[in-house]
Amino acid sequence: MQFLKKIWHLPKIIYLAIAILIISFFLINLETGAVEISSIEFIGEATLPKGLSFQKTEVGGLSGITYDAKTDLYYAISDDRGQKASARFYTFKIELNKGYLQNGGVIPVGVTTLLNDNNQPFPANATDTEGIAVTRDETVFISSEGDVNRLVAPFIKEFNLASGQVIQTLPIPQNFLPNNNGKQGIRNNLAFENLTITPDNQSLFTATENALIQDGVIAEPNIGTSCRILQYNFHNNQPEKEFLYQTEPVASFFNPTGKFASGLTDLLALDNQGHFLSIERSFTGLGFTVFLFKFSLAAANNINNIDSLLAVNTTKINPVQKKLLLDLRTLDVALDNIEGLTLGPQLPNKQRLLILVSDNNFNTIQRTQFLAFQLKIESPIMSLFQRIFWQK
Repeated sequence: MQFLKKIWHLPKIIYLAIAILIISFFLINLETGAVEISSIEFIGEATLPKGLSFQKTEVGGLSGITYDAKTDLYYAISDDRGQKASARFYTFKIELNKGYLQNGGVIPVGVTTLLNDNNQPFPANATDTEGIAVTRDETVFISSEGDVNRLVAPFIKEFNLASGQVIQTLPIPQNFLPNNNGKQGIRNNLAFENLTITPDNQSLFTATENALIQDGVIAEPNIGTSCRILQYNFHNNQPEKEFLYQTEPVASFFNPTGKFASGLTDLLALDNQGHFLSIERSFTGLGFTVFLFKFSLAAANNINNIDSLLAVNTTKINPVQKKLLLDLRTLDVALDNIEGLTLGPQLPNKQRLLILVSDNNFNTIQRTQFLAFQLKIESPIMSLFQRIFWQK
């Protein structure tokens, strides 16, 4: 009792200081918007009819997807290099039936042709559009891997959402660009496969699907690859930082064809503090392996001053920290070539919808597949409260 009396008679300034600290803690967490994922649950799939035609184009090659909360619509980029139609993205409505995604729940409602700097559709083989991210200003950023073999440069451009007209082109750091002797830069078809924008609309991130030539080998059976994440600052539209992302080794199993493909196919910014979801996809001749990770930049080193990872001791470089959320092979679903992901709206149960999409490569034996999940996303404050007050 004497102890309590002593506390009660502490100077008021101490109580004020404690109150300020508590309020500051709450405000900082609210401002940063950092999140944690406490659960993930599969809630269905839908596949588009093979050879689906919409507005005189074949729907396929969907390599990236993004959600527009203002319109409750999704935009998906096609990686068609102009063989089926000009470079374009599709607009979809996605509807759940009693909280579950089923065939018929993904409805194309629009297609937008991308226009080049001359305000004309891109000619064939001028693009390999792979990533897409919508902004608060109702524009979209789109990445193209280009074509190293044809000396077509990669790009990251901003387009008008309605007209498809180009607004600006972001500069790409020199070490990402191929040189004449083939010893530097992106590899063909293994470049800017993904795009994401932070919720505060301040930063854009993309990443290479596999290592730059000067950074290491491509992914192989039992071997991962060293991807670079590239961060842009929207205050000046300049590249700002780079981070090392190490993929998992390619799953090694029966492979009668001897062919394989593996890499980092998409990123999704969860908050403004460097927390992301990522997809790693492998194919080795007998089906697809797809991993969904959550990763953090918190302890990762900025490597934008390192031109070649092969020229330095990489054991002294901290890569991004990854945590496996889901091995999609555990689902009772025949997986296709999953390459894109985006968060959708809040569901009636207050959880968030997560949509994944596959690139069918315009191949008759593949499918355009949409997978739906519900994520329980919590702020660190709520997570802390639950651990303190509801832990059994």
